[in-house]
Amino acid sequence: MLTKTITRVGAATALVLLAAPVLTGCATSKNKSDTQYVARDVSTLYNSGKSRLDRGQYKLAAALFDEVERQHPYSPWARRAQLMSAFSYYMNRDYNESIAAAQRFLSIHTGNKDAPYAYYLVALCYYEQIADVTRDQKITQQSLDALGELIRRYPETRYAADARLKVDLVNDHLAGKEMEVGRFYQRRGQWLAATLRFRIVIDKYQTTTHTPEALERLVESYLSLGIPEEARKAAAVLGANYPGSEWYERSFKLIRQHGGSPA
Repeated sequence: MLTKTITRVGAATALVLLAAPVLTGCATSKNKSDTQYVARDVSTLYNSGKSRLDRGQYKLAAALFDEVERQHPYSPWARRAQLMSAFSYYMNRDYNESIAAAQRFLSIHTGNKDAPYAYYLVALCYYEQIADVTRDQKITQQSLDALGELIRRYPETRYAADARLKVDLVNDHLAGKEMEVGRFYQRRGQWLAATLRFRIVIDKYQTTTHTPEALERLVESYLSLGIPEEARKAAAVLGANYPGSEWYERSFKLIRQHGGSPA
């Protein structure tokens, strides 16, 4: 059984982001939003970017917010524009640009009241790039690290609450990767290598949806390695925790076929 694809953020997350206090800008205006360098007052630039953002022109909005920071770096508007730029890049799926903008904000405004939002945005950018379990999971680990950093620094925020839900999904995804590799080794008859992968799921990702299958696969692998006692132990754990599952039924049959019964 292949791992389920991790749930994407989608519109719900976008609404959470839009609800963030930092994104409540000044009144919109109908000023020109050409991004060529023309010295303009800060409110004109900022409101032009906000207008473009509201109209879904995310790339142009990000450029205008960047221009606020470039032309007026010491203005209070520059701080707000940095996060607005990061959000605009996120909405345009320019995740690397969004991460860079959010991290620039954090490097300059450490301890700012909007720092939790910036950390959240970084985590979302990694989360959105999580690949299928058949591919390299470096981004998945980066997502887990970023979510963990947010939870550690700001455990009581609404962003941390959402991050905890995503951590569960990310762990399930990483466990799915281990299962994918373990099944590959099984198909090749490399039982010891398969066992090591399934043990990782049991030891590191035991609260994920993959645990029952991992235990059953351990039963298969231990029996193939000629160590039925370990197979019975794995089957016993499976029976104690998932007695009604198809994976326990399969383990029970395998143990019986080898002349024993689960401990």
